[in-house]
Amino acid sequence: MLDIKLIRENTEEVCKGLESRGADTSAIEKILALDVRRRELLAQTEELKSKRNTVSKEIGMRKKAGEDTTEIQAEMRTVGEKIAELDKQLAEVEQEQRNLLLCLPNLPAPGVVPGGKEANEVISVWGEKPTFDFTPKNHVELCTELGLIDYERGVKMGGNGFWLYQGDGARLEWALLTYFMQEHIKDGYTFILPPHMLTYECGLTAGQFPKFEEDVYRLTEEGFHFMLPTAETALINMYRDEIMSEADLPKRLFAYTPCYRREAGTYRASERGMIRGHQFNKVEMFGYTKPEDSEAMLQELIRKACKLVEGLGIHHRLAKLAAGDCSASMATTYDVELWLPSMNEYKECSSVSNAMDYQARRGNIRFRREETKKTEFVHTLNGSGLATSRLMPAIVEQYQQADGSIKIPEVLVPLMGGQTVITKK
Repeated sequence: MLDIKLIRENTEEVCKGLESRGADTSAIEKILALDVRRRELLAQTEELKSKRNTVSKEIGMRKKAGEDTTEIQAEMRTVGEKIAELDKQLAEVEQEQRNLLLCLPNLPAPGVVPGGKEANEVISVWGEKPTFDFTPKNHVELCTELGLIDYERGVKMGGNGFWLYQGDGARLEWALLTYFMQEHIKDGYTFILPPHMLTYECGLTAGQFPKFEEDVYRLTEEGFHFMLPTAETALINMYRDEIMSEADLPKRLFAYTPCYRREAGTYRASERGMIRGHQFNKVEMFGYTKPEDSEAMLQELIRKACKLVEGLGIHHRLAKLAAGDCSASMATTYDVELWLPSMNEYKECSSVSNAMDYQARRGNIRFRREETKKTEFVHTLNGSGLATSRLMPAIVEQYQQADGSIKIPEVLVPLMGGQTVITKK
C-alpha cells in the first residue's frame, strides 16, 4: 500500500510512476479529497474531545464545591453525541480511503523503465544454447516416452492443467526440490513449511487482494479461505501486525509448497505439458530487511536463484522487467529465464522482487530502531528458488541424447541414488 503522505506531498511523481506501469490514476483525486475530509473530521473530533476533557475536570471541581452542574453536563452529553457522530463519519471516510489505496499498485523503483514486456532488459546470459546432431524432441514427447510424466491420467484425475509424476520423473522432481532446499539451508536460510490454506487477510497483505481474488482457488465452506498461489503469500504474513527489533533483521526464510493457481485466460498452443498448470512445486525465498538493506538483499536473492540454475548446467538468462511487467505489489523484479529448445524461446523459472515497504504497510509489519526507539516499516523481498514446472522441461530438452535418453545433471546424481541417465524402461 502506498503512503498517503507520499501521495499528498508528491502527487505528480506518484501519478507518473503509476502511469509508467500502465496503471489507472483516476482514484488519486478521490483519495486526496477523502484525505482532506479525513483531516477535517479528525481536527473537529480532537477539538471536541479536548473541550470535553477540560469541562469534565471543571464539572468535578464544581461538584466538590457543591455547585449545580446539570446544565453543563447536558451540554457535554450533546458534545459526546457530536463526537460519536464525527467518529462514525471518520471511520467511514478512512475505510473508503483505505479501500482505494489497497487497489493501487506499487510504485516502480528508481531505474525501472516504463512500459511492458517489450521494454524488458536482458542483463546477462549464462552458457550456450544447446545444439544437436539429431532431431531433438520436445519435453512432452520425451517425458511420455520415458514414462516420467503421465499427462492423460493427470487430466483424468484433476482436469486440464494437471499432470502426474511417476517413476524416475517423480524421483527427478524430488531431487530438484531437495537440491534447492539443501542449498538454502547451507546459506543459513530458515526452512518453513507453511499452511497451504490461507485467510483473506493473507491475500490482502501480499497485495493479491482485492484486485486478483478471482485468480486463486477459493474455499467457501467457512469464511474466505483460499489455496496459496505461492509460498510468498504465507511468508509475508508470518509477522503481520508485529514489531520486530532491529537486531531481528534481516530475516532470511525459504519454504517448500505446491502452488495452486487458476491461471485465468487461455493457453497458447505452445504452452503444453508442464509450461503452465494449476498446481506445481516451488521453493520460495523470502527476506525481511531494514529499508537501507533491501537492495543488498535483492542482489543476494538474484545471485542465489542464478547459482541454482548454473549448478544444473542449464542455459539461461537474467532479465530486468519494465514497470508494466512487474506484478502489482513489486517495485522491481528480475526474472531468471530458461531456454526451451522446442519452443525456441526463454521461459521464466524464477522471479526475484523487492516490494520495499508496500506489503509491510498493508500488513502493518514494522521494526523498532535501537537508537531512536521509533518504529518503521520493514522492506520485504521474495524470489523463486526455484519453481520446477519449467525446470523439468528445460532439463529434459537440454540434456536429451540421440538415443532418446536423458542425462541427469551432475549435481542431482547423488540425489538420484547415483543414477546418471534416464532411459526407457
